[in-house]
Amino acid sequence: MDIKLIRQATLVVQYADKKFLIDPMLADKGTYPPLGPATGFPDAPRQDQNNPLVSLPTSIDNIISNLDAVIVTHLHLDHWDDSAIKALPKEIKIFAQNDEDASEIRNAGFKDVEVLKEDTVFEGIQLTKTKGEHGRGEMVKLLGQVSGVVFKHTNEKTLYVAGDTVWYGAIKDVLQTHKPEIIVVNGGDNQFLEGGSIVMGKDDIYEVYKAAPNAKIISVHMEAVNHWTLSREELRRFINEKGVSSNVLVPEDGESYSF
Repeated sequence: MDIKLIRQATLVVQYADKKFLIDPMLADKGTYPPLGPATGFPDAPRQDQNNPLVSLPTSIDNIISNLDAVIVTHLHLDHWDDSAIKALPKEIKIFAQNDEDASEIRNAGFKDVEVLKEDTVFEGIQLTKTKGEHGRGEMVKLLGQVSGVVFKHTNEKTLYVAGDTVWYGAIKDVLQTHKPEIIVVNGGDNQFLEGGSIVMGKDDIYEVYKAAPNAKIISVHMEAVNHWTLSREELRRFINEKGVSSNVLVPEDGESYSF
């Protein structure tokens, strides 16, 4: 398999000879207002910076060429945006997390939308939807349902893309059940000014490592939207201090790994 970080949570995954696009946010730098009160969210850092904070590392045409399917873990703007809706061919296969999201994607003109289940098979690849919690306490209710996905195929290592979630019991259950060899987590410790972490921070990522010490963990979802609080530099320093830098990978936008 080959996993390429585009930006934020947007990934291009080549798996069992199929090309998947995950959580496409494809807008130009500075297209959207900062997340915060003006966009229906609590106060957040960097209210003077529009989203995305950084440019795409490659062209949209390159990202979406020869796609076999798109997976949308949830419909927040940094995972499914107007630029993706405009750029993607309306006939492309799209997997959504539930009927509500699928209906919204269909309403945007897409014709082949399927709800991801625990036993979905696509072109011989087993796709298993997994749970997530987009924060803790009241934040879970505010931010709504999210999901991840496990990829399995006889010719590939097992891949787990966790999505927008913090560390909690269900994530440990996924690791114990599926024993993924490659794990993608959404780091960045994104937060509003109250309510705590809404995706994984460094301690969450370390818990993933402790639960799956033989896996390669890739941290994405970093430094691209205004409410990030954990930088790549700080995470790299942390994993070096913990002695796990060979287990936890922190890619730059546009960087890819093959396994």
